[in-house]
Parts: sequence; structure tokens; C-alpha cells
Amino acid sequence: MCGLAGLAGADAVRHHTTVAAMGLAQHHRGPDGTRHLTSADGRAVLSMNTLLIVDTTAQPGPYQDPASGVVLTFNGEIYNYLQAAAGWGIQLEAGETDAHLVLRAWVKLGPGCLAGLDGMFAVAAYDPREGRLFLARDRLGEKPLYWRLDGGRLAFASEVTTLTGYGTAPLVVRPEILSIETPTGVDTPFQGIQLLPPAGLLAFEIATGSLVQRTWWQLEGLEPWQGDYRTALARFSALLADSLPLRAPGSDFALLLSGGLDSSVLAYLMRPQVCVTVRYQGQDRLDESATAAVVARDIGAELVVIEPTAADFARCLPEIMHALDYPMGNAATFSEHMAYRAIAERGLRVVVGGLGPDEFLMGYVRHALVLFGPQAVLDAGLETYRPLASKLLNAAGGPLDPAEAIVKLILRGSDPDGCMREVVADALRRAGGDLARGLTLADLATAWRPLVMTSDKLASAFALERRSPFLARDLVEFCYRLPVEHKIGDPAAGKRILRDAAKALGLPPEVWGSRDKLGFASPVPSWLTGPLEPWATAQISAALDQAPRSLRPLLAGGLRPGGRFDRTRMQSLMAAAWFNDQPVETAV
Repeated sequence: MCGLAGLAGADAVRHHTTVAAMGLAQHHRGPDGTRHLTSADGRAVLSMNTLLIVDTTAQPGPYQDPASGVVLTFNGEIYNYLQAAAGWGIQLEAGETDAHLVLRAWVKLGPGCLAGLDGMFAVAAYDPREGRLFLARDRLGEKPLYWRLDGGRLAFASEVTTLTGYGTAPLVVRPEILSIETPTGVDTPFQGIQLLPPAGLLAFEIATGSLVQRTWWQLEGLEPWQGDYRTALARFSALLADSLPLRAPGSDFALLLSGGLDSSVLAYLMRPQVCVTVRYQGQDRLDESATAAVVARDIGAELVVIEPTAADFARCLPEIMHALDYPMGNAATFSEHMAYRAIAERGLRVVVGGLGPDEFLMGYVRHALVLFGPQAVLDAGLETYRPLASKLLNAAGGPLDPAEAIVKLILRGSDPDGCMREVVADALRRAGGDLARGLTLADLATAWRPLVMTSDKLASAFALERRSPFLARDLVEFCYRLPVEHKIGDPAAGKRILRDAAKALGLPPEVWGSRDKLGFASPVPSWLTGPLEPWATAQISAALDQAPRSLRPLLAGGLRPGGRFDRTRMQSLMAAAWFNDQPVETAV
């Protein structure tokens, strides 16, 4: 985990102090040094916040190739950098890391090197030979990269607040925030600031001020897997055994161990020294600490059990929203924040988590609801999810069209412009008729963004590098190719192939036999209608008095009574805390 920022334009050198300030604004992302570097032609100034993981004696970035003049700043980890260097004939000296590999590969291959990188990354490279600045992001968007274009200059940074400090950016409440709690696509709630999409490549030509954007990787073109299940399971197990350990750092690290299937597989294959789990007093249904204890004991790891309280949430909410930059819909936000705090207090630098299998192997109940129908899901013993199933059970007439069912399940508010309907329809079109793949692509276009973004932003606030090993390139591509029956066998047991692999690895039956997904869910919604109700109401009401018209529906929704599983009040409170933290003007 590092941070990057910079500016490119004909007069960039005149703004080097601005870039230095941009770097300092996100210094928490790289406590081992914040530096900036101006290109030899003065048309680009790049900054980097360095967190040293691969080699703690390495020189902090940014980095420059003396012969070509290419300047590069980098955030992330390239797990196959030694293999890539050998394959490309690139010599790495002692003390050089994956960032040096990316620099030399860029000099030699340009953006073509991206396809050979297996890892998480955000890269900015200025090539004076072409007079162009390139911005690139990893395949699934693990590392954020924002940009804006002002007066013929392009500015970029790892955090939105770095760019709002560079220049004013009025707040704009995107309709998707009201629909699914988070912006989609490239939009942000800040006018003129965009998020480079996952697998996005942007080229900015300084002489003309022109921009060209394209996607350098996609899932849609992959051929379906043709083998039988036994062959698929053998291949999948081999990919797990090869890919996951490669993502373990050489030093001690922590694992977010919920006690569920995904994190437990990581525990057995990666052998972390510290496992961290979260439980809440009086919330037995959310407590998987007993299973986590079994796993930690089996692998000989220290188990750290965190028990946050309602008072902790009230105290930490401003910190959480400041780290996030803007509201994002993720039920595990508070639990993650408290876990990262505990990990940082132990002096660790890397934390590993289990993102990925749910999206690619049909691990969410909403997937089963679409694939099997609501009644089949309830009949399979998942009565707890009746409130979610009722969105489909109450539909008039016969079964819903899959697109309509998906939209109903992901919406948390209204969709008056049909934006979410178009996003889902586009995902199903790109899936070519495979409903499971369509569900994956719909997830990646909606709920995925807040998951990966909160993981990075909350961890970065504590100078931690967050890794998600299941997002290994070969593993992701293989899972996407699998037929639906390899991913889910019955409504209550998604991630079939991962369960069978876990069973073969010898994981406890409590792990691979669990029929309910909990993760790091928290009781915050119930707190906000219980012990924190007066406080939450006061916070929302105070923001409502000052908020622009576009934000008022979201805030006002939090003042109305909601059901047991209703997150409207929580989202309203987060929006209130976000709005109160903004020093910028608001676009009405």
C-alpha cells in the first residue's frame, strides 16, 4: 500500500509545490517517505507515499529511468514481479522491488506490460518520448486512482480529498447513492473528479490536451470451461495452492478471520501469524468467533477477538467517513475499521482478507434467489432471509424476469431514471446468456466498488496494505469460466467448488458445511433504532438543516421508521457525517 499523486501539463514544473502538498495530504498511506519528482522536460511532477513491504531498505519512489526519462509512481504489489522480470529479460539489482520492474517494463513495453502483471496496482507513468502521461489501474480495482482535468493540466491522486485540496469541486449527489448507497461507474460525488475504472488505461497527451481511455482487460471474452467437475476441482485446487501463498508477505501479517469459508481457506493456505475476528455482545447470530478459534488453533496463529460497542461506533464515525472520502454501501465498514485499528496497534503492515469468492462463485443469497427462486431458498432453510426474498415473493403474477429480479434485490432506494436497470441489463448482455456470469458482472458494476474501496481506504488510514488473494488473475478468470452448476449446487450452498476444495484440504466441517453467510456484519442498524437513536437523529437533523436539495431525500429517509434489516438510517447517518466533513461548496 502506497499513495500516488501528481500533475501533468505544459507548465507542470511551476506547480511542484502544489504536488508536494498533494503528497503530504495523503502521507498516512506511506509512512516510509513522501517524495515528489519532476520530469526532465518539466511537464510532469509525480509524488509517491511509500510503504515498504517487499524490501524495507529500498529507496522510496517516485522512480525515474535515466536513459529514457520515464518517470513512474506506483501503489500496490506485483506478486509475479520476479517471474515477469525473467520473462521480459529485465535485470533487477539488489534492493530493487516490483516498482522498479514496472518502471523498466514500461520503458521497454509501454502499456503493453500491464497484461503480464499479476497483482493490485495503480500506476502513473510519464513518458517524455511521447509527451504523454499514462494512468492505469488493476483488473478489479483494488487500488483507487482519481483524476481531474483543469486548464489543460491533468491532476491525479489516490484519494479524492487530495484532489479537492488541489482545486474546488462542488458536491454532487449522484442518483446511484440514493439507489444503491454508492456511486457507480467512474462518477464521484465531486464535480469534475472521476475514478479511473478497474482495468482502465488513460493516456493524456500534453501538447494537445487530448485524452484517450480504454479497458486493457476484461472477463467477457473468456471461453467457458469445458471439462467435467472432477477436472475442474483439481484445477481449482491447484490454482489455490499456487496463487494464495504467493500473496503472503515475507514478514508477519494479519488475516481478517470471520470464521467463514473464504477467510478460513486463506488461513490454512497462507498461515498468518495473527488472526483477527470481530464479535458483538448479545449478537449470537453474528458471532463466528468459536469457529475462528478452531481455525487459529489449527494453524498455530494468535487470535485477536475485538468486541466493539455502540459507543465505539459513535466515536469512530467521523474517522471512518473521513477515510472513505464519500458514502459507500458496505455493511462491514465499522467492523473492518475496528479490525484494522487493532492490527495497526500490533505494528503489522499487511492484512489479508477474503474478497472475491462470493461474487465469482455465487456466494450471496441474492444469487440463489435469482437462480432458484425465492420459495426454493426459503424451503432450503434460509428463513432468516425472508425479508429479502419477499422482494420477489410479493411480485404480481408469475416469476420475474432475471434482470428485474436482480434490480429489486440490489436496490435500497428508488431508481427513477432507470440507471440501475440499465446497468444490470448491460451486465446480462455482456454475459452472453449465462445467468451466473451475468450476476457476477452485475455485482462488479454495483456492489463490488464499495467493497474493494472501503477495504483499501480504511486500511490505508492506518498505514496498512490490504491484500485480497482470491483476486489472483488466473483464479478469477477460471472461476468466471465455470458453469453455474460448478459454482452452486443448491440454494443454501453457494461456492460449491470452494467448499469441496476446503473439505479436501481438511478444514473443519463447521467451515465448509456452513449454510449461512455472516462475514463481518455488525448490529449498527439496530443500534441506530435503539441505544444510539437520539444521537443518530440529532446528527441527521443537523445535516438536514444545511444540506442541498439533492441530499435531503437521503437524509430525510433516515428519520423515518425502518424494518429490522433496513440500512436506510445507517446510510443517512453516514451521509450526514460525510456532508459535515466537507469544506467545499455544494452544487445544488
